[in-house]
Amino acid sequence: MPAARCLANLLAMRQVNVHEAKTQLSRLLEEVERGEEVTIARNGVPVAVLSKAPAATRGGFGMFSEYAGLADQIAALDDEVVRIVETEAEEEHRDFLDGQR
Repeated sequence: MPAARCLANLLAMRQVNVHEAKTQLSRLLEEVERGEEVTIARNGVPVAVLSKAPAATRGGFGMFSEYAGLADQIAALDDEVVRIVETEAEEEHRDFLDGQR
């Protein structure tokens, strides 16, 4: 980002002190939802910036969205495990019967 644009952003950004941020958090969040950024300062020194979070993804899993397909993956693994166990059981049964003959 060009220096002039960074400077313009900093000048346009609103700065509040910690006490005001604590007492006016709801109002500050409304400003952030409108796209504004708010700098929180302690003794005039910026320490944090409130900015709009990236849009949440749909799916209802929130922070666990990476696990959304996990149930399907487990079910597929379960099917594979059952197939392997059944195959091995059939082979052992055949071996047993071959030993009886």
